[in-house]
Amino acid sequence: MSEAFTNEAFTLLSLGIAVVVCRLAARIRTVGVKKLDYDDYLMCLVTVVYSFETATAYLVGTRYMGLANNGMTPDERAALDLSSHEASLRRSGSKAQVVGWCLYTLVLWLLKICMNACYSRLTYQLVYLEFRVKIGWALIGSTYIAVLLSILLGCPTFDKNWQIYPDPGNHCQPAVSEINCYVVLFLNIFTDLWLISIPIPMLWRSSIALKQKIGLTVLFGAGVFVMIAGIIRCAIILSNAATGAQQAGAWAVRESFVAVVINNLPFVYPALHRGGD
Repeated sequence: MSEAFTNEAFTLLSLGIAVVVCRLAARIRTVGVKKLDYDDYLMCLVTVVYSFETATAYLVGTRYMGLANNGMTPDERAALDLSSHEASLRRSGSKAQVVGWCLYTLVLWLLKICMNACYSRLTYQLVYLEFRVKIGWALIGSTYIAVLLSILLGCPTFDKNWQIYPDPGNHCQPAVSEINCYVVLFLNIFTDLWLISIPIPMLWRSSIALKQKIGLTVLFGAGVFVMIAGIIRCAIILSNAATGAQQAGAWAVRESFVAVVINNLPFVYPALHRGGD
């Protein structure tokens, strides 16, 4: 992994943590420490998991040299000494990919919990929207179980996730697994679209100015950028099996950063706007 990406990854991590700190500061300023809600504390857990995700991506590129059990021809697999240093790197790199998938999805789904908790406060006693929030909870829980099962059980035999020879097949190559990519991408987009749809009707039924309605719609609808990042990540990973391991970690970190920033924008932007007035 290049020094450029190492700098990028840890810069994004630092900026992401800074955004979370700004969110907490804005919330404390607004409601006080004693009235912080569970999603505020959960956001602290997000930063911890995001930090581990970044560290895992760093290890994939540095300690394991971007290697895993993918991107090899049948002849290369047959010729590789399974007791060699390269084979050890590929096995360890593949294990790191499984860990990376788990951390990546945990970050995204924790952020969904935080966002739905925010909507739960906004829609309190609005029956027609409270029901949508409840559906949101059900979708978040069920889809997270689905993505976790796809990561852990997509390969019929778990230890084949790091098998080199014979070729375990795409489903057992975690860096470029089509099951992982498509299941996570589809369910991530599906849940994000549902969450985005919750506050929009409330905004447009309110009596605030049209300019504010448009601005808030853009703010709450910014999750579209997370979807775009996810699509790009999936396309890049699946289009190049040789560099899939390294690209998987790199793009997971980038997408997580975008998700952290966008999830906290509804809290940070109003505080910055008030500060500028």
